[in-house]
Amino acid sequence: MKPVCQQPPSSLARREFLVLGAGAIGFSTRSRQGLAEEPGLPLPGGGSPPFVFGLNTSTIRGQMLSIVEIIDIASRAGYQGMEPWLDELTRYADSGGSLPDLGKRFRDAGITVESVIDFFEWAVDDPGRRAKALESARRSMEIVRQVGGRRIAAPPVGATDVHLDPLRVAERYRELLELGDAFGVVPQVEVWGFSQTLGRLGEAALVAIESGHPKACILPDVYHLHRGGSAFEGVRLLSPAAIHVLHVNDYPATIPRERLTDADRIYPGDGAAPYGELLRNLAAGGFRLMLSLELFNRELWTQDPGAVARTGLEKMKAVVQASIPASG
Repeated sequence: MKPVCQQPPSSLARREFLVLGAGAIGFSTRSRQGLAEEPGLPLPGGGSPPFVFGLNTSTIRGQMLSIVEIIDIASRAGYQGMEPWLDELTRYADSGGSLPDLGKRFRDAGITVESVIDFFEWAVDDPGRRAKALESARRSMEIVRQVGGRRIAAPPVGATDVHLDPLRVAERYRELLELGDAFGVVPQVEVWGFSQTLGRLGEAALVAIESGHPKACILPDVYHLHRGGSAFEGVRLLSPAAIHVLHVNDYPATIPRERLTDADRIYPGDGAAPYGELLRNLAAGGFRLMLSLELFNRELWTQDPGAVARTGLEKMKAVVQASIPASG
């Protein structure tokens, strides 16, 4: 499996590589050879598409479907990638399913497992809890590896109500990354806007940079960037090596950001998120990433899951098209 966050050129320090834009240092190997070759919406004037479209299974989680059913729904809708939750993979295995066979099912459906959602307390101060978290992460990464997954989410579970020293968190993130090296799975520092630790894009960037690891990267989320008060323009200061998956959704303008909850997420383009600015900056910066539809809307959980998946994909394509119109 190819590395998913490539090591920077030897003439540049890691922190320079992560924060400099693509115009200064060129695209990463992953940007040029990975997602850029997969289908998506084209850039104006031609060139490689900046985005592919993925389904985070939270979007239809309330329908209580099996992972096999979700793969079929995603494939029929036209998704190119998925972000399953780890418990969906373990339920499949616990019921007697073969994880390598499940990986083949993903591939046969034309779907890459760009990321997997999981929760383990890697960042907390308590060494005993961290030790248990690393064991949990080890088991999870083995499962991700077996289905051909590339990355795993690393949110600040257990550290949401306390502000931790970001340099200590960076050391812990490096330990998690080194564990991932053994499985070919990259943990991504996930931004949680309601958290006192890693609640902002800049905090996640600091942790990734100061980890000093060549595969360090960030998992942002449109809802969480707004919820935590991050400036969307901040992505301009990151290189394509920094982000490989972006959770997309939207939020209503009528609710103060501090009062928003996961259940308030709506389809991209149906709310107040500045998609034009965000997507243009990502495309101009040379990013090649998966837009992963991540919703927790209880109303959508009562609807036909195939219709929800199709509508979500249409909404994602519409905001990209409106932000970066194709030429001709």
